[in-house]
Amino acid sequence: MIFTVYILYSAKTRTLYVGCTSDLDNRLNKHFRGEVFSTKNKRPLSLIHQELFKDKGKAFQRERFLKSLWGAREKKKILTNYLSVLGLNQSLCDWSPEHCDMSQCFRG
Repeated sequence: MIFTVYILYSAKTRTLYVGCTSDLDNRLNKHFRGEVFSTKNKRPLSLIHQELFKDKGKAFQRERFLKSLWGAREKKKILTNYLSVLGLNQSLCDWSPEHCDMSQCFRG
């Protein structure tokens, strides 16, 4: 069985959500339909990152790391890469684990 650690981004609340699942499609559908308590008020959501693991323990270890204070730096890099793909100016984005003022991120 393959386990996926994933990161969702909420443009509404400018926050990130980290999760782990063995059925990514089903889990994402639940997030997108508002059936997950932690994210139902944060929709719309975007899948910005995913990592695959064969070992369940390693997958959940990675999820715990990304949810930790130490993982915040790595999540910032992931978000910065995501924003750059969308054509947003990541150098102007003052993102922290708690807040991102997206109004200053747009180029132009």
